[in-house]
Amino acid sequence: MSVTAPPTVLRRRAGIAAGAALLTLTATGCSGLGRSAVGPVSYTTDRDKVVTVHSPSVKGCHAMPPAGANAIDNRTLVDIVLYPTRDCSGRSTAYVATTFSDVNAPRALPWRSYRFIH
Repeated sequence: MSVTAPPTVLRRRAGIAAGAALLTLTATGCSGLGRSAVGPVSYTTDRDKVVTVHSPSVKGCHAMPPAGANAIDNRTLVDIVLYPTRDCSGRSTAYVATTFSDVNAPRALPWRSYRFIH
């Protein structure tokens, strides 16, 4: 006497196998893409213009407008470091953790670039 599974069990197993294969292919396909900081980075320029960048790359230095920014809001899932120069160099930096903000002191130089810590 042989025992076979009912058709609903076989369909469920086939669905689970197909879902696992699709998940594996999706993860493999996305691994070649550059990592991004999920969420927006918003900053306010000297003319009170709000600039929002959605999910920027975690790689490299991100330059702001030449006049810089006086306030920044990090709503990404990655911490950032702010720099007073356009090339992410210099000593006077500020660390802004994920979901935090920073407002520059009135006499301080504006932020002109930022880099993610990953």
